[in-house]
Amino acid sequence: MATVFLGTSQFAAAILDRLARSEAHRPALVVTRPDRPRGRGRRPTPPPVAEHAKELGIPLQQPQSVNDPDARASIALAAGSQGEPAGGDGPADGEPLTIVVCAFGALIKEPLLSEHMILNVHPSLLPRWRGAAPVERAIMAGDRETGVSIMRLTAGLDSGPVCLAASEPIRPDDTYGSLSTRLQELGGELILRALEDAPPFVEQPADGVTYAEKIAPADRLLDPSRPATELERVVRALHPHVRAQVELPGGAMLGVHRAAALEDPSNSAERGLHAGGDRLLLGCSEGTLELLVVQPPGGRPMDASAYLRGHELPGRR
Repeated sequence: MATVFLGTSQFAAAILDRLARSEAHRPALVVTRPDRPRGRGRRPTPPPVAEHAKELGIPLQQPQSVNDPDARASIALAAGSQGEPAGGDGPADGEPLTIVVCAFGALIKEPLLSEHMILNVHPSLLPRWRGAAPVERAIMAGDRETGVSIMRLTAGLDSGPVCLAASEPIRPDDTYGSLSTRLQELGGELILRALEDAPPFVEQPADGVTYAEKIAPADRLLDPSRPATELERVVRALHPHVRAQVELPGGAMLGVHRAAALEDPSNSAERGLHAGGDRLLLGCSEGTLELLVVQPPGGRPMDASAYLRGHELPGRR
């Protein structure tokens, strides 16, 4: 069976690596998104999957749209449908093709949807957390477990039938980084099992559907009108790839990498960002969030005590 991989993010790059290390399912082609401007200089930067495909020596394409005729033809060619001879550098003529998708970040439409079997590696226990940010939303919501589902891609948003799923506990100290690492390993195992064993598909239940919306700027802001326990989960859910933020006096944004919720009611007397000795505190509607590792605008991450030595905030003694 020939395999083509569609993905973009660092999470997807880990799934690509697992496929590439398998003898039977090393992708014949990788398709990812075009380079995008990033950073202060807005230089065109390839997505993680593009960089990893080059390192692995796998043919790579970055079309403007995977649904364009040229892109679809390239995918079909990977299966030998354009006459690749048996024993050549690619799959034998007419060899069945499976497309594996993980965090591709663009809509896949007809007729591509119907031209091949398309399996999606989705990091949640579907139908919970369909959509773009399932790992982040699971941590933010305080879920005790999540997992990975292997589903057949359909026109609906992550609503296709599922052939395999496995759960993974969410630990109290999990960040996106720690949890996603375990989910990558689990996803790699499941997609190889799906490709090898072709388990039957089961439609998702109608009950329990939730949607993991893409992380927006408002999701990053630590709003003191919310409870400290909720904001602590936000910090963990966005570390290290997005980063939560708190607004400083004057309107600048201070990045927050690590924080702890303090439940002592006496800590919540002063609402908003303030200093308590050498501690950087955010008084919330319930409790106080202690900011432990922060990143000033244009600077590097540092302990909050180091930040306070160079910045004045209300309440410092």
